[in-house]
Amino acid sequence: MRRTGLIFGTALTVVCALSAPPAQAAATLTTKGPGFKISTQLGVTSVSPTRPYTVTFASADLKRRYTPYLATALSQLAAAGVRISFGGVETLRRGTCPPAGHIHYVETYRPLGRGGFSKGMPCADPPGGVALGGVVAMDSEYFDGSWYISRHKLSNTFVHEMLHTLGLDHPNLDLDEDGVVETYECVTDKGGLKPVMCSPNGGYRTSGAAELTGLDLDGIKALLANARKQGID
Repeated sequence: MRRTGLIFGTALTVVCALSAPPAQAAATLTTKGPGFKISTQLGVTSVSPTRPYTVTFASADLKRRYTPYLATALSQLAAAGVRISFGGVETLRRGTCPPAGHIHYVETYRPLGRGGFSKGMPCADPPGGVALGGVVAMDSEYFDGSWYISRHKLSNTFVHEMLHTLGLDHPNLDLDEDGVVETYECVTDKGGLKPVMCSPNGGYRTSGAAELTGLDLDGIKALLANARKQGID
């Protein structure tokens, strides 16, 4: 089966002073749960409940084409307590973080060096562990006809990579206890649905897809709760 690009690459660097949360607060933070995992290895532990997050695009054409894939997920995130909305077009130097709070979408050829893989990266080590946003690089092969991807997988890829920039990691687990954490090896909800963050593909399999599952929303709510535990707004 051809795989969409649902894995991490090299973390983006944040150019700013760091302010780590107090040790006693960090000990109380939720870092994983049934169906979700937080990207603590990249220094992200929370999402601000008050900071605006804005989805921006490298061109007007990308904004026009990508917005329909993201609209439902943004509504779900807003309902969960994330202040997120669509923004406009901005230019970003390759390999750098966007302005604080921005989630920037670009389209490049094989951003991970392999066919069919896209990349979503948070700005690493943000002050206090609060997500600053990041960059999503969608593989151009999905759109020029050189790489087949089903509609629901493409839709879920857009959402999956965005959730990486907010601090969610792949929740794959060694469920069969064979010593190997395998692709698609993720918990399911009562309906047998895997989280959209499952690697390499999870989420709804309907033609529209592009939605967070309840398991993914649990992860977002944990990120928001972590910020409140630390007194971070």
